[in-house]
Amino acid sequence: MSNTANSGSWRDTILAGLANYIDAGSIVSASVALALWQEHFGLSESYLGVLGAFGPNAIGAGVGALVGGRLCDKFGRKKIYQWDMLVYAAGMALLVFAVAPWMIVTGFLIVGLAVGADIPASWSLIAEQAPDDARGKHSGAAQVLWYLGPVVVLLMSLALTNLGLLGARIVFAHLLVLALGLTFLRSRMKESRRWEEAQAQATQEAPPLSSLFRGHHLASILGLVGMYGFWNLWAGTNGFFFPYILHTVGAATQAQSVAIQALSFFIGMVSIWFVFMKLVDKVNQRQLFIASAVIQVIGMALLAVFPLTIPIALLYVFLLQFGGGFGAQSFFQLWSADQFPTALRATAQGICFAIVRIALGVFSFFVPMLNATGFSNLAWILTGFLVISGVIGYLWAPRNEGKSLEQLEAERQRA
Repeated sequence: MSNTANSGSWRDTILAGLANYIDAGSIVSASVALALWQEHFGLSESYLGVLGAFGPNAIGAGVGALVGGRLCDKFGRKKIYQWDMLVYAAGMALLVFAVAPWMIVTGFLIVGLAVGADIPASWSLIAEQAPDDARGKHSGAAQVLWYLGPVVVLLMSLALTNLGLLGARIVFAHLLVLALGLTFLRSRMKESRRWEEAQAQATQEAPPLSSLFRGHHLASILGLVGMYGFWNLWAGTNGFFFPYILHTVGAATQAQSVAIQALSFFIGMVSIWFVFMKLVDKVNQRQLFIASAVIQVIGMALLAVFPLTIPIALLYVFLLQFGGGFGAQSFFQLWSADQFPTALRATAQGICFAIVRIALGVFSFFVPMLNATGFSNLAWILTGFLVISGVIGYLWAPRNEGKSLEQLEAERQRA
């Protein structure tokens, strides 16, 4: 591939991958703002629970991915990932200028739906336009952006802490401006060549939607949802009890708490850059995933077995974030594109993403009850989630390194 074409594919990967930045940034900025909204508007705990369940972290994003993925396969990647940023901007504008609780609820729902719709469109585009021998590397770059979103939002929130609710509005505003900028920049991108070719052949060769629910495709959906779903239950719950860890080990101030959380995401970025992106297209992907799963299980088990001290907490942060960088989430993006034909790729990704996010939304209602049983019990439960994710990945994980999407499709048809 020429240098010009290579630079173009990287430009498209960054523009598409910023969906990950916006997804993670929306989740973290919303979590930071919840306490401020609660105080300002007098919101109840149950009201906050509904916001969390239907926002960008859970059900809202799941429904958006389900609908957006199908539309993406029918009408094109470019049309969806360009225009859904305007929808996202509209929802974010409600949060920036919210003066009543209904504006928060509506804004949260719109943001969640738009973020969810953008994920399968962006992930499909990244996989389809990346060089065959660097598809994993390009997917990894998008995951770096996912980790960058929380770092930027956390540091902005810390710098603007004294402004209270106005500070939260400014954080939301930076996501609004980014979405508007992406709408303009993405309008200059080309449609996926592979999608256009699949559309040209659709009248004769397009697989029916029902084919996703049988044979190899069904096995892939179950494998992806199981592997990533149980990992995501850990990730979603981790956000709930991590402040407890910080408080227990003495990081009681807001500055200390934010610094440690930002550091944890930075460790994940380093892991993706130096491990996942360097190795995923060259080595046995199953073995790389298993190594990640073992590291994370050890890190989580530390909290269940040993007293919570500063060294244990720091080791936990390092192991979970370093292992996670080349683990379930990075492989979920890559494999959810690899395992399905172009005509159904975004639809399948939307289905998998929807199941995982909606399951997290439902599970989030039970987290406070689990947390009430005691920190050690919760730590064992979360260790169990990571073990299950690792076992499913070990039994199911494919060997796709170095293969083109066409090679993988040909292998599926021969199987």
